[in-house]
Amino acid sequence: MPRLITPTATVVVAGGDGTIAWVVRQLVDTKHPLGIISMGTFNNFARSLHLPTTVDAAIRVVRQGKPHPITLGRVNGTVFLEAAAIGLFGATIAAGDAAKDRAFGAFATAARKMLTAKRFRYELTGDLTGGGSAMSLVFANTKSIGSQMPLSDKTPEDPYLELSIHAGASRTDIVKRVLARAVLAKEGEAGLGQMFRFRKIQVTTKPRARIYADNFRLGLTPASITAELSALKIILPR
Repeated sequence: MPRLITPTATVVVAGGDGTIAWVVRQLVDTKHPLGIISMGTFNNFARSLHLPTTVDAAIRVVRQGKPHPITLGRVNGTVFLEAAAIGLFGATIAAGDAAKDRAFGAFATAARKMLTAKRFRYELTGDLTGGGSAMSLVFANTKSIGSQMPLSDKTPEDPYLELSIHAGASRTDIVKRVLARAVLAKEGEAGLGQMFRFRKIQVTTKPRARIYADNFRLGLTPASITAELSALKIILPR
C-alpha cells in the first residue's frame, strides 16, 4: 500500500476499528498524516483520541486539524491499536465481535477457545516484574475494545501502555462482562481494575497461553509487548 501513495500525501480512512487498524498497520512505518472518518459501530480508537463520530465533524477535523504522533502497541512484532491480551479475555473479545457481526462460524471457533482457556501462571520482566496466576492479562492502549468494553482511562496520546491483571477472576466473570456488552448492549463496569503503566515488558506463562492483538489470535506465549511512538501521525482537533 505505501508504494501506491506519494511520499507527502495525506491519507484519509473512513470505516470502523477494523478498517482503521488495517490501514494503520500498512502505514505504521511511514510519516503520512492520517485522517480518520469514523463509520463503525463502536469506534473505540477514534473515541479514545476524542475524534468526532459524525461524518461532517470528522471531515472538518481532517481539513483543519493538526497531525500528532501517537502510541501504538506491538506484541511479538504485530501492531495493535486497542489492546493485546493473553488468555480468556482475548478469546471472549473475539467471540463478542463475531456475535455482534452475526458471524456464527467465527463465533463457534472463538467459543471453543473460550471453553478451553485455562488459568495460567505468568512471569513479567522488563519495566514490570513479578508473577502470579490469572485467567487473562490485558495490555491496553485505548479506553475500550470490541463492543466498547471498558479497559482504562488510557489514550493513544499517552506514551505508555497499561497492564491489567484483574480482568475477571473467573471464566464466568469475563465471559459475562464481555458478551453482555456485545450481545445485550448492557453497560459495563468502569474498567478492568488496577492498571500498571509500562513501555516494554516480556511475559512467559505456564502452560503456554493464547495471545491476541485487538480481536484476532496471534499464537502462543511467550510475548514481548512494547509501546512505540509511531512515525505515522493522526490528524487530531487543534
